[in-house]
Amino acid sequence: MSSARNKTNERISTLKSMLCVGLDSDPVKIPEIFTSMNRPVLEFNRAVIRATRDHAVAYKVNTAFYESRGMPGMRDLEETLFALPPECLSIADAKRADIGNTSRQYAKAFFEAWPFDSITVAPYMGFDSLEPFFEYDDKLVFVLCLTSNPGSKDFEEVAMQDGRPVYRAVLDRVRQWQRNGNAGIVVGATKPGLLGELRREAPDLFFLIPGVGAQGGSMQEAVAQGADADRQSAVVNVSRALIFPEGAFRSVEEFEAAVEREAKNLHEGMGGMSADFV
Repeated sequence: MSSARNKTNERISTLKSMLCVGLDSDPVKIPEIFTSMNRPVLEFNRAVIRATRDHAVAYKVNTAFYESRGMPGMRDLEETLFALPPECLSIADAKRADIGNTSRQYAKAFFEAWPFDSITVAPYMGFDSLEPFFEYDDKLVFVLCLTSNPGSKDFEEVAMQDGRPVYRAVLDRVRQWQRNGNAGIVVGATKPGLLGELRREAPDLFFLIPGVGAQGGSMQEAVAQGADADRQSAVVNVSRALIFPEGAFRSVEEFEAAVEREAKNLHEGMGGMSADFV
């Protein structure tokens, strides 16, 4: 079994948590206490990590918020990666895929140059565009399947000639493509009934579940419907609602306390699920 998957499941069992912290670190939104620092985004990320490490099993770094700032942003990305607790799953939310030789370079970038444990990828160019990622059988490859945004109806939910929606074809293919249990899918918490349906159809896949918090998904439903039979193999991502707490902060410590409270609330809000985790 994929070492990234094993590590994450061990962390889930230890913490009784499925919380994934989304580091969508928008410089415009970070509190003013960080803006006078030499590396505002990096110091903000370090503060969020310190505040959440006792509750999180994974961290998802949305690469767009770093790439958009050029080299300074990429340096922040790299140093953020190395600041993550090693016992937690690191996810490069990059949504990459291209013809095979290009994808091979993307895979080397995010699994070797930056040694993330996992990455998000798009399936619509087919297997040859994703095979270079699946060749890393110690990692996790999260394929976009049924996403949390309203536009998922434009393609993912369209019915094919056989009557099945496109996302079901994606699910079937991903189950075929995985190696050593290294495959996962992205399924939005904003699709609760369908989330449970996909879990029943794919008990062997690892689920990355965005959409809790600002997008309105339920943490309790995401955990209840997304976890496998062992109450593992899923992480539920929360970004803006967690890392940008309301209020003005006079110190980094005050900010960290607010983030830690929200992380604890999310952890506890996995819904009196403690009995199910036994």
